Amino acid sequence: VQLQASGGGSVQAGGSLRLSCAASGRTFRWYAMGWFRQAPGKEREFVGGMSWTGSSTYYRDSVKGRFTISRDNEKNTVYLQMNSLKPEDTAIYYCALRSERFSTIEIAAGEYAYWGQGTQVTVSS
Repeated sequence: VQLQASGGGSVQAGGSLRLSCAASGRTFRWYAMGWFRQAPGKEREFVGGMSWTGSSTYYRDSVKGRFTISRDNEKNTVYLQMNSLKPEDTAIYYCALRSERFSTIEIAAGEYAYWGQGTQVTVSS
């Protein structure tokens, strides 16, 4: 399985970006997925996730109401819409996929078997 993340960039505070994560090598509709981020000097942290059905999502508190995850199973792609961006959102963002069918959202990075290469998001004040 390969995950290709894209859509990062530089924006001013209050702006928006939409990240995409395209999966190949596996039909990902049966698997939960997550978005993580890592800022310089900090550990990788969970941003949000979506269950395999797409009916359940979960976000870290600091992004609730600003970030939205969606998925297009026909395109084997998941998205992270980020609105009202803040400088503290600056990080490399990674998408990840769990390996178990019918999997649920997990916040621990170790629960995800497949990772994208990361895309840089920079928010200036």
